[in-house]
Amino acid sequence: MNIFSWDWFLGQGIWVLVTLAIAALAYWALRRWTFRGVNSLVRRITPEGENWERASHVIARGILWLGTLAIVAAVVLGVLPRVGVDISAVTQGLRNLAASIGAWLGSHGIRIAVLFLLGLAAHYGLKRLIPAAVERAISARGRWREESEVELKKRLETLKHFLTGLALVVIWVIVGFMILSEIGVDIGPLLAGAGVVGIAIGFGAQSLIRDVLSGFFIIMENHYGKGDVIRVGDIAGGVEELNIRRTILRDLDGARHVIPNGEIRIVSNLTQEWSRAHLNISVAYKEDLDRVMAIMRKTWEEMAQDPKWGPFMISKTPWLLRVDEFGDSGINIKMVGETQPIKQWDVMGEYRRRIKRIFDEEGIEIPWPHVKLYLGDDLAKGLTKYGQALSGAGPRMGKKRALLPGNRRAPRKRFHPHREG
Repeated sequence: MNIFSWDWFLGQGIWVLVTLAIAALAYWALRRWTFRGVNSLVRRITPEGENWERASHVIARGILWLGTLAIVAAVVLGVLPRVGVDISAVTQGLRNLAASIGAWLGSHGIRIAVLFLLGLAAHYGLKRLIPAAVERAISARGRWREESEVELKKRLETLKHFLTGLALVVIWVIVGFMILSEIGVDIGPLLAGAGVVGIAIGFGAQSLIRDVLSGFFIIMENHYGKGDVIRVGDIAGGVEELNIRRTILRDLDGARHVIPNGEIRIVSNLTQEWSRAHLNISVAYKEDLDRVMAIMRKTWEEMAQDPKWGPFMISKTPWLLRVDEFGDSGINIKMVGETQPIKQWDVMGEYRRRIKRIFDEEGIEIPWPHVKLYLGDDLAKGLTKYGQALSGAGPRMGKKRALLPGNRRAPRKRFHPHREG
């Protein structure tokens, strides 16, 4: 057949051109709309705030390659017979392949598709249910204290991502094994191998698993959060960072302590919900304690009315004010009041500044460490007489030296040169 004759062109060539034009138009439309459609669909079905741009790009490129392959196959099958190429063997092979694929799809493909769709439904369902359940559970238990919206959101996002990621991994592992079983793969050895790998990972990453689980419960039960001041063992400081694996503290010296969550056994939170100002004020033994305690109470109450310091003080009057102990140098008076979280040190510093000024104005003595020495009766009497002699208040001793009892020295022997010879 002469494919360059006018008769061929009128009979078959026009259809070849039409086929090529349709293929070119289909490829242009596929290339133009695939990326837009996939991006729009992904944005519609994924949670707000998550970035799936790279995943949608990969999906779109896969669809573009498959579509291009289908267009090329359609063009080849449509054009070759019109230019005189016998493709009956190819078409028969394709028919047999299609029949085999159809039979396989009828027996296994539908089940695989159903399993995949169920996994997909569980995937998107859990991505919406788990965050909502976490928020409801935490709110119902009343675990959240007053904190910034940014910090609260960060804590919630940590829990959401951890639980959601764990649930999705479990779902797709189950779906994957079920699909492999449906295809005909013996999953027994796979399960055994996965068990061995899991045991090896469990032994090798015990500390990591312990850190992650401990971090999850620390965040879930709100033991402490960023900005709290806590004490872990011998280390105390502000929480600079908290994640699912570790806690970072910064102490007063500026040292940064990185503590794996799994190593935390007992933690003391000094600033959760409210804090307590705990003061011990010492006064001299000669002071009137009722007067001193009244002044201390009044100073606290005046400070609680101060526009600057009042918002930091929950207790408008100290709920504990008592004589605590008789010290070596003075009487200790204990005073306790509640403050806003992490404000107790500021309140105590300001209170000490004020009470020192008021004590000075009222003539109340704040004792300093001193020791009273006991020297015995004889030595004390001797010192008294010696002091009186020096001051002239005691009996006149002439030119004789006033000697202390027990410290008398033998008379000094005089030297006479004439007698020595």
